[in-house]
Amino acid sequence: MGRAFEYRRASKEKRWDKMSKLFPKLGKAITVAAKEGGPDPDMNAKLRTAIQNAKAQNMPKDNIEAAIKRASGKDAATFEEIVYEGKGPHGVLVVVECATDNSTRTVANVKSYFNKAGGSLVPSGSLEFMFSRKAVFELEKNENIDIEELEFELIDFGLEEIELIDETIFVYGDYTNFGTLNKIFEEKGMELKKASLQRIPTSPIEFSEEQLLDIEKMLDKIEEDDDIQAVFTNIN
Repeated sequence: MGRAFEYRRASKEKRWDKMSKLFPKLGKAITVAAKEGGPDPDMNAKLRTAIQNAKAQNMPKDNIEAAIKRASGKDAATFEEIVYEGKGPHGVLVVVECATDNSTRTVANVKSYFNKAGGSLVPSGSLEFMFSRKAVFELEKNENIDIEELEFELIDFGLEEIELIDETIFVYGDYTNFGTLNKIFEEKGMELKKASLQRIPTSPIEFSEEQLLDIEKMLDKIEEDDDIQAVFTNIN
């Protein structure tokens, strides 16, 4: 995955850092996971991961507990997870993952973001072959972790690649092995900085600084929307 992935991750996190709606998005991920698999994180791997990622972003414990309670409340909204695909400025490819209680509102909003930027949505599945779905885990490098030994231990559980970037260890596997790899980290008592399912472009493209400004402007608009959970592009 290398530096290209690191750039995309850093670029994305830079935008997310500016967003005042980060906690609500993390809270929605927790609520969706709790509603789908139950409120007990010990019995719900997806919920454990959502809580773990929220804690990594310093989300208060009270917010996390409130998000879990919302899943079982009488007035709890039923969220639908939807993926939209589109082409943005300068031909950039974009995959948008949403969690919404009103798909009509969400698709109208997403369409407008693309249209106003000179892009458009494309039929679902059109970009599937342009991205590989990967399970991505991030760990803080410390003296107790031997990367070569860790690689050897994980290879039988779906590990595809492991690398060290700026004191962070990145572990990659096919998305179907997310649960297996996550469980191994839990059993080994290794604390993760982040665990997620990513869409990695198979043929990333270089864009000029001017082009990136246009693209970033559209991505900022998309990510400010409450219904958007994650956005992936083919930016190198």
